[in-house]
Amino acid sequence: MKVASWNVNSLNVRLPHVLEWLESAQPDILGLQETKLTDEKFPRQAIREAGYEVVFTGQKTYNGVAVLARSPISDVITDLPGIEDPQRRVLGVTVDGVRFINLYVPNGKAVDSDKYGYKLDWLKKLRDWLAAECERHERVVVVGDFNIAPTDADVHDPDAWRDQILCSAPEREALQRLLDLGFTDSFRAFEQPEMAFSWWDYRMNNFKRNRGLRIDLILTSPAITASLQSSTIERDPRTWERPSDHTPVAARFA
Repeated sequence: MKVASWNVNSLNVRLPHVLEWLESAQPDILGLQETKLTDEKFPRQAIREAGYEVVFTGQKTYNGVAVLARSPISDVITDLPGIEDPQRRVLGVTVDGVRFINLYVPNGKAVDSDKYGYKLDWLKKLRDWLAAECERHERVVVVGDFNIAPTDADVHDPDAWRDQILCSAPEREALQRLLDLGFTDSFRAFEQPEMAFSWWDYRMNNFKRNRGLRIDLILTSPAITASLQSSTIERDPRTWERPSDHTPVAARFA
C-alpha cells in the first residue's frame, strides 16, 4: 500500500497536476489539503474517472481537505471534536482497515498573533482526538500539511527561522506530544538526504535555491510502522508549470 499527502494550494488550478501524478505515482490513498473549493464545485467526476473514490469537505477560497482512495471509504469524520469551527481542516476515514487522517493544521501567521494561540489550542485538541482514535484503531496513518518543521534538520536556515512561525519551540513541542502517542515520523524512519524539504516559498527563487522547509508529514502508529518500507518526498510536481508551493510526500507499506 502506498499513501501520500499533498497540499495542492487550489485544486481548481492544480487538478491537471493531481490527475497526472495519480497516473504516474499510483497511490492507494491520497490526502489533499488546501483544495479551496466549496463542495458543489469539487471535481468528483474527474477523480472517479481516474479510478479513485473520493470524500471531501471544503469552503470557498480557503482551506479544504479531500481523501482519494482506490478502495471503498467509510467511517468519515469532518470535524475536530471540541472545536466549533467552519474552517475545513480535518478529514478522517477508514480504507482497507487503515484509519487515515488528513489534516491541514492552521498556519498561525506569527508567534505574537491571535492565530498562533488558536493554532496551539487546535493542536492540543487534535492530540486528544488522535489519542481516542488510537484507542479505536490499531493501524493509523496521519498525513497532512502540519505547518511545523519538526527539527532544525527540516529547515534550510535554522538560525533565520529560530523562534519564528512554523519553527517555534511551542509548535514543535505540540508536534512532539502527537508523536508521544506512539506515532513515528515516517520520513525519519529511514536514512535521508540532507536538505530534504516539502515546501518552498514562491518568492526569491526559493525552490531553485532549495530554501525550504519539511512541513508535510506522514505519521504512523506502531502497528503500521512495522510494515513501513519507504518514505519519500516526491519533488517532480514542484518543477511543473504553475505548481503548488508544496510537493507530494509518500510512504509505502508491505
